Amino acid sequence: MMPWIYMLGAIVLEVAGTTSMKLAEGFTRPLPSVGVFAFYGASLGLLTLALKTWDVSVAYALWSGLGTALIVLIGVAWFGEALTATRIACIGLILVGVVGLNLSGSSH
Repeated sequence: MMPWIYMLGAIVLEVAGTTSMKLAEGFTRPLPSVGVFAFYGASLGLLTLALKTWDVSVAYALWSGLGTALIVLIGVAWFGEALTATRIACIGLILVGVVGLNLSGSSH
């Protein structure tokens, strides 16, 4: 159960770090700029703990894939980015890939 908690925490923190990048406006805003490094550092720390149990290929795909899908949704909801049919299809493909890798028999 702990590897899943580590992974979910790593994903949430990665999404927070990426959102902070947008809010930092090219590192011109101090608080979000610090957030980029703090959130990514904590995210990588939790990902490292998850890797004690998980295969690196599956863990990284889950971390980056779900993080990417969540960032698309945040971009649409908070930053007014367009949600096109192509973006929806691509999110679906990411999720299919992540599920497929998890079902492929990795250790976790």
